Amino acid sequence: MRDEVDELTEAWARVRPDLDLAPVAVFSRITRLARHLDLARRKAFTRHRIESWEFDVLAALRRAGAPYELSPGRLIRETLVTSGTMTNRVDRLAARGYVERYPDPADRRGVIVRLTAEGKAAVDAAFEELLAAEADLLADLSDRDRAELAGLLRTLLVPYR
Repeated sequence: MRDEVDELTEAWARVRPDLDLAPVAVFSRITRLARHLDLARRKAFTRHRIESWEFDVLAALRRAGAPYELSPGRLIRETLVTSGTMTNRVDRLAARGYVERYPDPADRRGVIVRLTAEGKAAVDAAFEELLAAEADLLADLSDRDRAELAGLLRTLLVPYR
């Protein structure tokens, strides 16, 4: 079985036989898969009328468990955005009725962001569709191959924690 990355690496090998092209063979495939995943995410989210950034915030709240609430600081850490960006995102999600702000009982100056029933329904539906799309992307791999791939990718990602 061959793909376009095989052609790419063979072309590089012809013009630069002095280089080890093993990283290109791995990361070019990861980059191409990331594009397919991005398209699948957009399609799943568009069907549920949410943006990727909205999903990221709603999913962080949903993963927190009942009552599905986090501080803005925790949301920032979960989604890797700046404070100003998170404020804007929470404002927009609140305007859509997906989240609500409450005073933080532990800090009179702080607030808590809580997922609403509408937000929970939106993130759950989008996540279910995303999982189906991701399963399709992995359909040609056995369960064992999926586990092995996940482990290998984990090994590459751990140093960036």
